[in-house]
Amino acid sequence: MPAHHRPASSDPHSTALPRRQWLAAAATLGIAPWLLSACASQAPAGSAPAATPATDANPARRRLGPLEVFPVGLGCQWRPSTAPGILIDSYSSRFDRPAAIALIRRAVERGVTLIDTAEAYGPFLSEDIVGEALQGGRRERVTLATKFGFDIDPATGERLPGGLNSRPAHIREVVHAQLRRLRTDHIDLLYQHRVDPQVPIEDVAGAVKDLIAQGKVRQFGLSEPGVQAIRRAHAVQPLAAIQNEYNLYWRGPEAQVLPLCEELGIGFVCWSPLAMGVLTGSVPATRRFDTAPDLDFRALVPRYAPDALAANMALVDLVRTWAQRKNATPAQLALAWLMAQKPFIVPIPGTTNVAHMEENLGAAALRFSADELRELNTAVAAIPVRGARLPEMVMRMSGVEAPVRR
Repeated sequence: MPAHHRPASSDPHSTALPRRQWLAAAATLGIAPWLLSACASQAPAGSAPAATPATDANPARRRLGPLEVFPVGLGCQWRPSTAPGILIDSYSSRFDRPAAIALIRRAVERGVTLIDTAEAYGPFLSEDIVGEALQGGRRERVTLATKFGFDIDPATGERLPGGLNSRPAHIREVVHAQLRRLRTDHIDLLYQHRVDPQVPIEDVAGAVKDLIAQGKVRQFGLSEPGVQAIRRAHAVQPLAAIQNEYNLYWRGPEAQVLPLCEELGIGFVCWSPLAMGVLTGSVPATRRFDTAPDLDFRALVPRYAPDALAANMALVDLVRTWAQRKNATPAQLALAWLMAQKPFIVPIPGTTNVAHMEENLGAAALRFSADELRELNTAVAAIPVRGARLPEMVMRMSGVEAPVRR
């Protein structure tokens, strides 16, 4: 089912949320963390297929610690829409549950082996859909990743006022519920969704280590952690992957996180590899993002405010130019650029559209010569990007260092 995009608002002030909506959004960020991680790929309707399909090219698998996966994964992050029976992602794309299941199953058929979700997405809804989709012998063919770390009642889905919760007892309770929703006896890669500033990371890593010993979890990961949290957690239970935002608009991980992953043998998974869909070239400079009835997360992001979005189109134009040069689509070019940076990088674009999912997989067959990569990197570095990558309230939860155990 193709993704449905609602028309852009004609109100030039539509991105300025009324105070009550900002307050609601702030509350939502504390207790509805679907806003915190996004990987939707919104390719333009009718975009060209991969010049060389990924499965035909048989690209080499990539390693996330001891795990081996197809170079491009699939992010599964959906929540209920205000329209009955309809699911929505963070960026105004929507479909229904049967279409979501069909999308995941088609991805597995096409060779995708990394399926990524979280208890917070829905909450619980995305895990339940993934669990259903992987029945019929598909579960054994994939590396299944999910996340814990928010204060969500595992029995009811109620978002509790604590915001974050990585206490060991809560982790164990969450994982028990995740196994049930995912219809499996183990989770291949379990991430802490955000570092809990109230819980020593050693306690978190120790709880996951116990779950690994029990066979309920295979590998451990962290999402958007502080650098010292990575080292401290890895010393207790080796990490298979770090999951951070990384794309042509946001290259922050290059400074410290990617070198540390290389040093410690940790894989790196990119959320929002297509910069919330903008790098696909399908978002015009005049786009205004919805705030109602279903909030488009980009309405809250400084980088996609009207003036910043228009200024940042220079990078989109560069991607388009290089995509034509490489006989690829802009989405494929942006994903291939990520994979060219390090051999242990795996992007996890999400989508509501099967054709776009298959297009994304074509990025695994795209290669750059050393000269091409130097030329492209130089051109990217010369383009300034305006606006913060996330709202301030969300940024406060990224790069956090856990307290020292007393």
